Parts: sequence; structure tokens; C-alpha cells
Amino acid sequence: MYQANILLVDDETAILQLLTTILEKEGFSHITTATSAEIALSLIGQHNYDLIILDVMLPGQSGFDICPIIRQQTDCPIFFLTAKASDLDKLSGFSYGADDYITKPFNPLEVVARMKAQLRRHIKQVVSHESKAHSISFGRFKIDQHSAELTVDGHVVECSAQLFQLLLFFCENPNYVFSKEEIYEKVWGAPAYNGDDNTVMVHIRKLREKIEQDPSKPEYIKTVRGLGYKFVTK
Repeated sequence: MYQANILLVDDETAILQLLTTILEKEGFSHITTATSAEIALSLIGQHNYDLIILDVMLPGQSGFDICPIIRQQTDCPIFFLTAKASDLDKLSGFSYGADDYITKPFNPLEVVARMKAQLRRHIKQVVSHESKAHSISFGRFKIDQHSAELTVDGHVVECSAQLFQLLLFFCENPNYVFSKEEIYEKVWGAPAYNGDDNTVMVHIRKLREKIEQDPSKPEYIKTVRGLGYKFVTK
């Protein structure tokens, strides 16, 4: 039985019912649903959630609109669940603060697997932050595991939990080449499915924008053609 508090936000009641049924069968017992951004924001203001699944195309305010608002109140994992499947849409989703992006139609069991992986990682991250203070510095940037802060050239830079975990993974494994599939499995904590290559690529692009002096000519996160990516120490 999972004690995690889950919030599902979608204006399609059939999807809410499907996800609720699957989650209950998988042992989740604390599931709340909302059919609009207004209801979701009201619930988030009153309750603590461990994971939020958020549709993009909601009536009134969209999921893209309210994700930054949610991020100001909680660092729990946020999944976008949407029919908007272009790379630009995914890039937008991650830039608004989401941790994962799943397109419709979707495999409910895949969604559950991703949720469990994110919850495991999030819990470990919280425990780690509570138990130790440790910072890692490379050239112009520093990451502090205790405060989950990224500092670049002496300035704190906003960084989602997923981007922070990706950067931490690279910093802890310098000068090794990892394929996109390996990165997804190690950082997201779940088997890589079709489309997860794009998820990794989008996150690396966003990470380069934060830590590289010139993201088009990266000095830290190098692309190794045909193989994957390597974090290069300076």
C-alpha cells in the first residue's frame, strides 16, 4: 500500500477514472481528482501532495499556466499528461517546471511505473537533504545537495528537481559516456520507453542553458556522437 498523496488534474473524467482505477489496483489509496486549474490550485493550497499529474489543455488556465504557480508552493514531482506531443511542447513543459511529460494516448501501466520511480527518487532526495549537507563545485557552478540549490557565477539559478538530479548524476560520474537510455534509467529511475530519448535531450538542453557560458558550444556536458553524453571536468 502506497501512502503517497496523488493529485490528478484533467478535464476528461474518463481519464481520471481510468488512472484512479489503475492506481488503486497498484496500491495507491490517497488519490484526489480535479477537473480544472481553479480547483487544482485550491486543493494544492489546502493539502500537501507527493505527486501531481497535470493535463495541459484545461478549461480556463492551462497546465502550462499553473505549473509555475504550483512550483512556488511545492517541489513534488509534476507530470504533464497531454495530447500535445511536439518537441517544442515538451520543451515548454519542462521549462515550466515539470519533471516528466507523457503524451496521450498513453499506457496506464507505464504512467504508474514512472510515478513509482519518481516517488522513490523524490523520497530519497528529501531524506538526503535532511541527513547531510554537501556541495560540489566545477568551475563556474556549484550544487548544494542540502539546499538543492544551483549557483552559477555566484548567483543562485532556478532549477527544477529533475534538472538538479540530472546535474548531480553528471557531477558524480565525470568523464564517463552514457547513452540517452542509460541516463533516463539512472536519473528517472525507470526503464526507458519510446520517446524518452527526447525527454533526456530536452533536459540536457535546459541544463546547458543554465551552466554553460555558451550552450551552443558546451564545455561541461559534451555530446559524444553516436554514443551519448559525457560530463567533462575542467
